[in-house]
Amino acid sequence: MRLDKIIARSRIIDLRSGTLEGALQELLAVSVANFPDLKPDALLKGLLARESTMTTYLGFGVALPHVRVKMPRRYILAIGRSRAGIKHDGALADEKVHLIVMLIAGEKARDYLQVLASIARQVKEQEMVDSLVRSPDLDALHEQLVGGFSGIRPVQTQQNRVNRLMFREAERVAKGAGCDAIMVFGDTFIGGIDRNAIESKLKTILVTRNPVEPGLDEGEFAGTIQVRSFSNQRMAQLRSAILVGLTRGVLKFTDRICCLDGMTASNQFDTLVVLDIEREFQTLLTGQTADLLPADVKPEVLERVIAVATELAVEGREGRPVGCLFVVGDTGKVSALTKPLVLNPFFGYKEEERNILNPFMDETVKEFSSIDGAFTIRGDGVVESAGSLIQATDNQHTLPSGLGSRHAAAAAISVAANCIAIVVSSSTSQVTLFRRGVMLPLTEKRR
Repeated sequence: MRLDKIIARSRIIDLRSGTLEGALQELLAVSVANFPDLKPDALLKGLLARESTMTTYLGFGVALPHVRVKMPRRYILAIGRSRAGIKHDGALADEKVHLIVMLIAGEKARDYLQVLASIARQVKEQEMVDSLVRSPDLDALHEQLVGGFSGIRPVQTQQNRVNRLMFREAERVAKGAGCDAIMVFGDTFIGGIDRNAIESKLKTILVTRNPVEPGLDEGEFAGTIQVRSFSNQRMAQLRSAILVGLTRGVLKFTDRICCLDGMTASNQFDTLVVLDIEREFQTLLTGQTADLLPADVKPEVLERVIAVATELAVEGREGRPVGCLFVVGDTGKVSALTKPLVLNPFFGYKEEERNILNPFMDETVKEFSSIDGAFTIRGDGVVESAGSLIQATDNQHTLPSGLGSRHAAAAAISVAANCIAIVVSSSTSQVTLFRRGVMLPLTEKRR
């Protein structure tokens, strides 16, 4: 859903309290003013109870407290700013919270976790948070929030001679090569890209890190592919974007696409690539073009796992390389082919709290990535276990030299069960996807 639709100026305030509980009381006061059926005391109790179970601190001075209640509305969003800062148990000793985004959700809101994740992504950029905290007044803060939460923060493409030439040539190449679409990497430009700046009669697809809601007017892109975390290598970026596009139905295996790219935040197109998707992904097809994504796996779940895996590959953990394995889908069969190496750290938690789509799961998953064994994840995103030993064998496929037991286990389980396995290599930081025993590198090896 469009996040800007649930932002009301009346529920954006400057906080006076120096404690989290006091700040929540202030936000609840403005939230229930127009909704007499909501009880602030009960809401506060629910918010604090969730806080005691799992911190809602996101980092960068932002907290995202949230609670689900019975109410006819889907969502109520209230935002409080504190320039002085508020103490929060989830923050480091010297950190304070300067922005509190409080979400109250109805129990029947089906996209609850996706909305939480979208909000979290918007306020996980230090530059964005700093600009919100520094806003001169609440009206300016409201405008910034609406602009940011409506999708990409639009900035006009720098229409210099090279950019105009690159896009004109992309159109000519796409027509001459019989391409089905032009794919534009929007993160080339600071703040995103304006569709009107690159108008074309050809189908144009936007690739971006930012959450984007497709619109209905003629000025919108024909499709959007959100890839939350990119590798630094160009072809790895492109491969991940195509994979997500295939699972989302934005692209087809038979498509040929012309890709226009540039270095992130450079404001300059510098790369033009024509790619046949079927040729690029032919090792995964094996005569079947409709089941790259297992039937029980939601596209957004696979996207989130790829994002977490890529972040682990790029960042490591506490400055050290991390190797780990994620198995997604067909958990009934997968569980019969695994056994625990350690006590399951996810046992006993509510499914909503241990869903990979929950933005507060990112740090938990990264923390447990150092445990030997695999994460097993249901197709709807619920993490069933960590530290699981894979007991499957694959005699049909031979892996390239240099790959170890983690890759062998990923290949084997992807053959034995209708699942996808994703491996992060501890030695090369490469992220590799396995489907039916066949491997597809999503990022290049780090030299």
